[in-house]
Amino acid sequence: MSTMQKTYGILAEFANPADLMDAAAEVRDAGFKHFDTYSPFPIHGMDDAMGLKPSKLGWIVLGHGIFGLLGGVALQSWAMSIAYPMHISGKPFLNFPAFVPVAFALVILLAAFGTFMGLFFLSRLPRLHQPIFNSDRIAKATDDGFFLCIEAADPAFSEKKTTDFLKSIGATEIEIIPE
Repeated sequence: MSTMQKTYGILAEFANPADLMDAAAEVRDAGFKHFDTYSPFPIHGMDDAMGLKPSKLGWIVLGHGIFGLLGGVALQSWAMSIAYPMHISGKPFLNFPAFVPVAFALVILLAAFGTFMGLFFLSRLPRLHQPIFNSDRIAKATDDGFFLCIEAADPAFSEKKTTDFLKSIGATEIEIIPE
């Protein structure tokens, strides 16, 4: 029976946000695709340094909002003109200004559902265990640590070469993370 553990990735610590930003750009330029950065606060420009594409969440929320608007107007139009037409004080059956509150409420409701579900699926939740938390050092990412982790799932990953590469770009500490 083997006691060898599978490697999740290599975690490298950097001295400050500028070093982490430079390292992320160098890792991206070296051809790595499966890596992430961890810091105690957002670092402006990190998305560009990592080569991340814009989020799809805005489009998901917009789609759900439009569906809510169309659904609300369609439901009220059908109910007021086809299913239960009522002639009240000479007002038209399709009174669109009266439809605004319900349509607006459905836009907000479905956009909120779209936001929640979009974040849920784009974040690949539920994830019951994240191997990065096997490291004791990662706790510093909530206070004063700046980390970059290259995952073993990356096609360009080689434990020895990746470790040497991270040392060459200025990592102060390097740790192999088990799965």
